[in-house]
Amino acid sequence: MDYFTGLTWQSSIKDIADILIVSYLVYRMILLVRGTRAVQLLKGILLLVVTWALSTWLNLYTLKWLMNQVFTFGVVTVLIIFQPELRRALEQLGRGKLFTRSSAEDQDVSQRINEVIKSVNYLARRKIGALIVFERNTGLNDYIESGIKMESSLSSELLINVFIPNTPLHDGAVILRANQIMAAGCYLPLSENPFISKELGTRHRAGIGVSEVSDAISVIVSEETGQVSLAINGQVVRDIKEESLISKLFEELRPQFRKSSGTDSKWNWKSLWKRKEGERHG
Repeated sequence: MDYFTGLTWQSSIKDIADILIVSYLVYRMILLVRGTRAVQLLKGILLLVVTWALSTWLNLYTLKWLMNQVFTFGVVTVLIIFQPELRRALEQLGRGKLFTRSSAEDQDVSQRINEVIKSVNYLARRKIGALIVFERNTGLNDYIESGIKMESSLSSELLINVFIPNTPLHDGAVILRANQIMAAGCYLPLSENPFISKELGTRHRAGIGVSEVSDAISVIVSEETGQVSLAINGQVVRDIKEESLISKLFEELRPQFRKSSGTDSKWNWKSLWKRKEGERHG
């Protein structure tokens, strides 16, 4: 009550401005880490904070002591863990881009899959190697920054042109975010799974590797055989047929279909399959 008694309109404006500035800074920081693996790390830190609060409230001395030891080195740990994000924030601040406004739009999954399937068919028939990665909930900004940024509208013609041999961008992966090609020539982590077939080369290991460290989906075209493979959750399906590929992409990119009766999903991917058949024979 003492605070409100001595409150003046000048101090009120100052406090409101202070709260708004801090709130906006927090909002921009959330936008900065959104789309990166830092989101998952923040969830882990939040879990530690909740555990510490519960141990204090319930007087769990051993757990409280352990949490205190963790938080003692917390600042250094946070600096190490979030080093890429902090570096990116400072770079954007130096370029004056930290406070630019970003927006997102709902994208047409059917159109996205259609463009990818057309390009994959073209590349597979000509045995042109390709690695196309669909970003989902786990952001891939770290890998996008390793390549050449494009941020272009997705089209089969552009995808095909990227992977044509002896062109500057044909090596590495293309990363898609919604209906955008975010970057090409990206470097991905190679899978260290010892049970992967020795027949699979670097392109396949990179496609599997990124699906191990994130929820991304990789579509790989073999340069040697022209076979198409699909990698999800560290698992790879080799020589997948076009109808199965379309069905699986719809299932994974539109997970809400799995909760419904399945009629809409089945109709969508089968209509796309019929359209592809018509294009092939037309």
